[in-house]
Formats: sequence, C-alpha cells, structure tokens
Amino acid sequence: MSSTPADCKLCAKIGLRPLTRENVLFYYIPMQSVVSYAALSVNIMNPTLVARLVPKKDITNVLLLHTLFGVTLYIYSRPHLKAITTGKRAAYSLLGGALFSMGSVLLWAIVRSGIPKANCVATAAGLASGAVILKLGHDYLEDCDKAASNKN
Repeated sequence: MSSTPADCKLCAKIGLRPLTRENVLFYYIPMQSVVSYAALSVNIMNPTLVARLVPKKDITNVLLLHTLFGVTLYIYSRPHLKAITTGKRAAYSLLGGALFSMGSVLLWAIVRSGIPKANCVATAAGLASGAVILKLGHDYLEDCDKAASNKN
C-alpha cells in the first residue's frame, strides 16, 4: 500500500508516523506506554475503580511492565545516548525506565495516603501528577539531548 504526499501530511498533522521498525519501537510503543502509565496512576490512586473495570485480575504488574518497556525504549532512542555502546545504552535506559516507573508508583502511594479518601480526588491527583511527571521527564531528556549536541 503506497501513500501519497497528502496522506503523509495528514499523518504528520495528527502525529502519526509511517510504520517502520524504528517508529514502532521508539515512537508507537512509548506512546502506548503513556496510556499504560495513565492507567497505572489511576490503578494506584483509585484501585477500587480499576477493580470494578477488571474484577478478576490485578493488572498492576501488566501496566507497570508496559510502562517500563515503553519508557526504556524511549530513553534508549534519545540522541544523547547514541554514541554510547549498546550494552551501556541499554543498561542506562533500563535503569531510567525502572526509576521513572517505580518512582512514580512510590510517589502515588505516598500521595494516596495523604489526600482525602474521595476516589475522584485520588483519580484526578494521579492523572495530574502523572502528566506533570511525564512532562518533566520529557523536558529533561530534551535538555540532555540539547546539551549533548552542543558539546559536539
């Protein structure tokens, strides 16, 4: 199936990229992990809501693994790590993904214990704090990329 320039412009306008190996690994999987990350925040902050939606299974570990995988791939693809050996790059990416994911879970658990027991407040706090953490993490990596490109 070939695409025309008009299709490409539309895809670019709405944020879609062609389905290549690179884009699947380093764009679409990380984007999917944002959805898992948001669901993880709701799961930690308001577990009764998720239990009502998925009554027979605890999906915390699945959401955590999806988040970890996507964040790890996102960090791995960053320009500031391109010159590092593959093994170190993978280790740094996995460490960053684990610290990001597990740090978020810890933060949400602490916040959950300190806010009112209203589920809507907990859900909003989880989603809002998750959005802030994602934005800060993205901005941090962008700044690392800029700093690395300025050194070269």
